[in-house]
Amino acid sequence: MILVTGANGNLGAATLAALRARGVVATGGSRTPDGGTRRLDFDDPASLDLADVSTLVLISAGYAEDDQVVGRHAAVLDAAVRDGVRHVVYTSLTGAGDHLGFALAHRATERLVRASGLPWTILRNGLYAELFGGLLMWAGHGVESAFGDGALAAVAREDLAEAAAIVAADPARHGGRVYDLVGTPVTAVQVADRLGVPHRTLSLGEYRRRLLEETPGLLPFQPPMLASIATAVRHGFLDGTAPDLAELLGRPARDPLATAAAAASAARAQAYV
Repeated sequence: MILVTGANGNLGAATLAALRARGVVATGGSRTPDGGTRRLDFDDPASLDLADVSTLVLISAGYAEDDQVVGRHAAVLDAAVRDGVRHVVYTSLTGAGDHLGFALAHRATERLVRASGLPWTILRNGLYAELFGGLLMWAGHGVESAFGDGALAAVAREDLAEAAAIVAADPARHGGRVYDLVGTPVTAVQVADRLGVPHRTLSLGEYRRRLLEETPGLLPFQPPMLASIATAVRHGFLDGTAPDLAELLGRPARDPLATAAAAASAARAQAYV
């Protein structure tokens, strides 16, 4: 049986749906399970029951400080070894993302996966097109961002979920492989043009100030994380392409520009509710 962690999160839920759409027997794990999913709380090692799981799709539990994220991943990998899991598929971060403020936890987890002794596949996911669009800030009839003229090789979350499902459904074929799953480079100006609105570039300092002073609800690790995305895009560190995604999917990737524009439009509607 295949088990997908983080089954109530966006990527986990989409991966589980993609597996089931392919007719593959799969279940999900979550700290807040619903009907048909298994309780798995990475912060509660006693809950980490992976009995009868042949392939584990480990969706990164990255919503925390690095030490907590790595500790969570270490706990579930220990449980995978103990319970006889035969293959681990880990959703990591694109190789170009080493400049990002949240890369360390991914690279540390990749080491843990390799050291576990279990057969493995690592999916180095590019940043979501949904995230790129959602990070554009609406101001009047236009959008603002700190991305400048930089491009992001963004990828639709649904494509990443389908890629994970393809690998998990036939893990032996992908054993020991590291895939860099990035899309077509898009810019904030292109997203704004698709929306028919102007784009204004903010300085990185102004963006950081807004994150720290004007964005309620952010956890302490999030402002530097978001600022690192902005500066990496702005200075051209995340615009590289690779063929892995299209080759895994067996088709061209979805248009990240359309996905980013849809996310930006949804963010505008929410802002004016």
